[in-house]
Amino acid sequence: MRLPATLTAFALALLTAGAVHASDKKSEPEKRATAIDARVAGDEKRTRFIVDLNGKAEFVTFTLADPYRVILDFPDLAFNMPPSAGRKGRGLISAFRYGVFAPGKARIVIDATGPVAIDRSFMVDKHDAQPARLVVDLVPTERENFIRNAAVKAKPASAEKVATIPLRQEPPGPPVIVIDPGHGGIDTGAIAPSGVEEKDVVLAVAKRLAEKLERARKFRVVLTRYDDTFVQLNDRVQMARMNGAALFISIHADSISRKEGDVRGATIYTVSDKASDAEAARLADKENKADAIAGVDLSDKSDDVAGILVDLAHRETRNFSGTFARTLVGRMQTATTMHKIPQKSAGFIVLRAPDVPSVLLELGFLSNAQDVKLLTSDAWRDKVTDAMADAVQNFFQSRLAAAP
Repeated sequence: MRLPATLTAFALALLTAGAVHASDKKSEPEKRATAIDARVAGDEKRTRFIVDLNGKAEFVTFTLADPYRVILDFPDLAFNMPPSAGRKGRGLISAFRYGVFAPGKARIVIDATGPVAIDRSFMVDKHDAQPARLVVDLVPTERENFIRNAAVKAKPASAEKVATIPLRQEPPGPPVIVIDPGHGGIDTGAIAPSGVEEKDVVLAVAKRLAEKLERARKFRVVLTRYDDTFVQLNDRVQMARMNGAALFISIHADSISRKEGDVRGATIYTVSDKASDAEAARLADKENKADAIAGVDLSDKSDDVAGILVDLAHRETRNFSGTFARTLVGRMQTATTMHKIPQKSAGFIVLRAPDVPSVLLELGFLSNAQDVKLLTSDAWRDKVTDAMADAVQNFFQSRLAAAP
C-alpha cells in the first residue's frame, strides 16, 4: 500500500512566516493555472523573479534560512517550463527549482546568494498576447533581519530531543522489502550535463526492481514513492519501520564536479557514525541536505529521528546491513562497472532505522558520460535489477527455504 508524503513545512510556514497573498480576493480560475516560463532580471542591488503563467494563481511567499532561500507555495499549480529553467541565476538569485510538492500543492524554491528581503510580490493579469505574470522583487538585507523574518531559525544540536522508540515488529508472511527511489518532485537530485535527472533514473530502476521481486512471489514490496513526488527523509525511514521492513534499499545516482575528476561506477553504502573516506562523507552530507534543498522546514525534527540517532548502536542491524551490502556488491560486479572502492559507509539519514537492515546504492555518476549512457539504457537497467533481485533472494535464502 502506498503511503502519501506529508507536508508539515507548508502548514508551519503559513502559520509562522507571515504569508503574503497575491491578492485580497480569492480567485476562482476556470482551469488549473500552469507556469510556462520563468526568468531573472536585475543585479545585486535589486533582483526581480518573474514567472509566466497561462492564468492567475494564488500564492504565498516566505523565507528559509541556512541556506538562504525564498519559497513560493501554490495551492494548485502545474508546470510546463523549459528544461533549462532555473539552472542559471543572476543578481541576488543563484538558481531556482520547482515542482509538485504533494497532491494539490506546488512550490518554487529560489536559492539566494545571501540574505535577502522580499520587497514586493504580486500577480499581473493576462493582457492581449502577454501571459499572466507572478513577480517577486528581492533586495539585500542583513543576516540578522533575514533570520528574524525566516520561517526556520537555526537551532543548536543540543536542543534536539533525545527519545527512545520501540523496535518495530516484523509482520507475519513474506519479508517486506522497502525500495526508496531517492529525491523526487521539487528535488531533482543530481543532473547530468545532458539534462538527465537523478530522480527519474532512480524511480525507473526502483520500479523495475519492484516488478521482479513481486514476480518472485516471495516478498511484499513497498516503494517510498511511486511517481514524481517529494518525500522527506524522515518519512522514508518511517515508511520502512511502519511497514515492518526486513530490508530497506535506497537508490541514488551521484555526481561530482570536474575538478574532482571523471569518477564512475556503482557504490553500495551502509550507515556508520564515521564516514569510511572523504568521498563518502561528501555524499552523505549532500544526500542529507535533500530536505533543505527542497525548502522543507527542518525545525520540527521528530522524536523518532532523535531516537534513531541514539539507537544506532544496534549491532545486529548493522551486521545484517553489512552482509547484504557484500552480497549486493558481489552480484552487481557481474552486471555493471563498480567504483574502485565498491563498498563504503557514512552517516546517511535514510539508513538510520535501528531495526531495519538498510543500504544505499549509488548506481553510477551522472557527471560521467559513460555512466549516463548506461543509466538511461533499458538493457542495462534489466541487467542491474536482475543482479539486485538475485542479491535480495540470496540474502533471504535460508529464511525463504524454511517458509511454507
